[in-house]
Amino acid sequence: MIIFLLSALGLTIIDQLSKIAALKYLKPVGSIEFIKGLMNLTFVENRGAAFGMLEGARWFFVIITVAVTIAAVIYIKKYIPSGREYRYVKLSVILILAGAWGNAIDRLFRGYVVDYFESVFIKWPVFNVADIYVVAGTVLLAFMFIFVINDEPKK
Repeated sequence: MIIFLLSALGLTIIDQLSKIAALKYLKPVGSIEFIKGLMNLTFVENRGAAFGMLEGARWFFVIITVAVTIAAVIYIKKYIPSGREYRYVKLSVILILAGAWGNAIDRLFRGYVVDYFESVFIKWPVFNVADIYVVAGTVLLAFMFIFVINDEPKK
């Protein structure tokens, strides 16, 4: 369990370092072209969720993060077997936790989430590394439970 939590913490630190860099170097200029026609780096203070939904619900998101953390720890300790295919389930939960923690830290200490990746080729909310963790973890978790893990009762 310690390795599990330390892994999530390590990814959270990577997220926070990227946000510190965005605050220091990107905030003063606002936006720069990153990959022509594909991606810009654009500083945004996100006070809500995706597309600005639930703006100002800072404490709601922090409480949800605490609840997700508690649920994840219980889930991993009590319900996840040690089989090889379950390593990816654990990885997906680590990614989801790291993303939730990264954005919760922003909400607690800054009052907003630092976002900076802007898709140029498709209209999409500006996002950050923590958001990538959450999406990747959720997709991996869904994939594992839909296509890999077979929980049929044993005869």
